Amino acid sequence: MLSGRNRIIFIFFSFICLAFAAKLMYLQVFDDSYVKAADNNAIRKIIQIPFRGEIYDRKNKLIVFNTPIYDLYVTPKKAAAIDTNRFCQLFGIDKAYFIKQMIKAKAYSKLKPYLFIRNLSKEDFARAQDAMIDFPGFSFVTNSYRTYQSLAFSNALGYVAEINPNKLLDQKDDYYRQGDLIGISGLESFYEEVLRGQRGVKYRMVNSNGVEKGEFKNGELDINPIAGQNLYTSIDIKLQEYADSLMRHKVGSVVAIEPSTGEILTMVSAPSYDPSMLAGRNFSKYYGKLAMDPMKPLINRPPSAYYRPGSTFKLVQALVGQQLGIINAGSVFTHAGAPVKCHSHNTSHNDLHNAIQWSCNPYFYHAFRKILYDGTTGDTYERSAQGLRRWEEMVANFGFGRKLGVDLGNEKKGNLPNVEYYNKIYKGEKTWKFSNIYSLSIGEGELVVSPLKMANLAAIIANRGWYIPPHLVKGVGDKKSIDPFYKTVIPVGVDPKYFGVVVAGMRDAVLHGTVGSEGRIPDIVMCGKTGTSQNQKGKDHSIFIAFAPMDKPKIAIAVFVENAGFGGFAAAPIASLVIEKY
Repeated sequence: MLSGRNRIIFIFFSFICLAFAAKLMYLQVFDDSYVKAADNNAIRKIIQIPFRGEIYDRKNKLIVFNTPIYDLYVTPKKAAAIDTNRFCQLFGIDKAYFIKQMIKAKAYSKLKPYLFIRNLSKEDFARAQDAMIDFPGFSFVTNSYRTYQSLAFSNALGYVAEINPNKLLDQKDDYYRQGDLIGISGLESFYEEVLRGQRGVKYRMVNSNGVEKGEFKNGELDINPIAGQNLYTSIDIKLQEYADSLMRHKVGSVVAIEPSTGEILTMVSAPSYDPSMLAGRNFSKYYGKLAMDPMKPLINRPPSAYYRPGSTFKLVQALVGQQLGIINAGSVFTHAGAPVKCHSHNTSHNDLHNAIQWSCNPYFYHAFRKILYDGTTGDTYERSAQGLRRWEEMVANFGFGRKLGVDLGNEKKGNLPNVEYYNKIYKGEKTWKFSNIYSLSIGEGELVVSPLKMANLAAIIANRGWYIPPHLVKGVGDKKSIDPFYKTVIPVGVDPKYFGVVVAGMRDAVLHGTVGSEGRIPDIVMCGKTGTSQNQKGKDHSIFIAFAPMDKPKIAIAVFVENAGFGGFAAAPIASLVIEKY
């Protein structure tokens, strides 16, 4: 039993509790003013996607720009029962697509916006905008898709597509949302962070029907989007289109570099594709078709395709041999004892110049044997291993067996075989020697390179012993800044005096050597070297590398044409036409 005083206190607090409960019931059941206020003050966060940076050629000609479009998003929890037939009719979709997208949206998140329809035009948006009041949970986001002025640069440019779920989960800065576009390959991928810009956000007051009622706090919290930075490439788009036309109905590559800067003037991969087809709603259908194409048009061959360099590699052998002091311009080798055949030419004085001019296989067989054995000691294996180590170290300086660092994400190292490689292949030491690896002497065997590396080799010889890492972008943004790496001079460790005989031999190979008349350019002194790369499937590949003019070179080039036979009759004419055009 409560005392009188305690009873009074109990009654007092009970009365207060009943008063609060009564007020709460009134507010929740009978008074709708707070509901209306909440409805009238709902805040909608609208993400604003920035325009992606544009891409220009070396003469400031626009190559890639943006066309505004609209994406339709759905938030499943807010999407009430709607007239599905009317919705489908409004956006030109069928009911099966609607159901499929709603299932995906709910599986993704009931609370987060999910991309429902991509790439709606301005006309689509205008037609549907007023009707959206009847479709709660659906909202438009302004976006853009890539538009291309030329189709000749597709593989190096790359393309953009919707970010995949794995990359969405693995992102470090939490920038992307489901449905966002991201650079997938080429320049679009390598320069993604500067091209994408910074997204903005605006806050709007909306009522319960989703109708906007104005800015929230007069727009004080809004953040304007910042467009991505533009890329200024080193590509000459007219030259690119011309080189691309020469490679129609062929498989292979054309890469041209400005030797003094490392700037890539043209990079053609054949066959190619129409990048605009990967920018729209038909991405999946078109990508699937390209991915299944046996000619592999999606591969950017110049930095990633593998070939044996063939006789073009004899130029490296000539330079390495001279630098090591094992051969010189006057060194003469006969055909005797060589297991490799030679082209028909005068061998009465088969010196280094003559060997380069006529691409003499026996000469470089004997030269490579001296490179491996001269100055070495021990048994046959030990001498071969010692010689191969010093040879491999010097050849690596030319960029073989390593990445050059081009601003593309798919560059491959290739293969420069060394002692450890052959120990593994032949299952242990002292099981191989020069007679097992002599095919390296003429650029065959286990040596594999990319077309980009061979264009860079032409640039090295043009510069008489150095190169700047090849690159496709010469400036980023308004300041046209560039990574200092792409201004770095890299010497290859061969004295300039040893390049004279190589350059002269390349000049005469074009004028009256292994290059046919179709590969010569009137009034331009071009220095070149043919190559025929052995191929286990089908005809050999045709290769030609060159630079011009001989003095103060402006362009270095490599052309690979698959299954086209001898380099002097397939690749050389294409290279000479590109050089002449430039």
